[in-house]
Amino acid sequence: MFVRTQRLTLRPGWIEDAPELARAINHWEVCSKLETAPWPYSQLDAEDFLGRMSVSSDAFFLICAHEGGVTRLVGGMGVHAKGNDEHELGYWLMPDAWGRGYATEAGMGVVRLARESLRLKRLVAGHFIDNPASGKVLRKLGFRPTGRIVQRESRARSGQTPCAMFELDLCSEAADNDPRTRMAA
Repeated sequence: MFVRTQRLTLRPGWIEDAPELARAINHWEVCSKLETAPWPYSQLDAEDFLGRMSVSSDAFFLICAHEGGVTRLVGGMGVHAKGNDEHELGYWLMPDAWGRGYATEAGMGVVRLARESLRLKRLVAGHFIDNPASGKVLRKLGFRPTGRIVQRESRARSGQTPCAMFELDLCSEAADNDPRTRMAA
């Protein structure tokens, strides 16, 4: 599966992407905000991740930005099953891609895919409370805070970290009519 937006292509990751993936994600500022990413993040970690994603039923994408005639990997985004018919949106961007609206743009495309192609009814997401920028992205995508703060593992931090939880009803009429979730093909 591929998702195309105005400035981005979201595509599956292949084992050949491992060196570039490792370079893009290997920042403390990124890994420390994710649950499963180790620190430091090596090419072997990238190869392991890409190998697991190639056989997974989860929808995972590398985010590639088109800038000045050049395409470069700037992040990752995916929807994965959490059990009990629950699916979670997760994402990351490399630091020099922050503040450009890429997470929101990619998220709109993936939320649309979750609704229209995957036929999901609901998405959940969370952000570590020391990463409020991620909460802003979730709100722009239509997610609503649940009011719950849960402890989630951060592999890079080697411990539990408070995480604010969000949810998005993909079946509501408001979600279907939200212009922020419409993307040109």
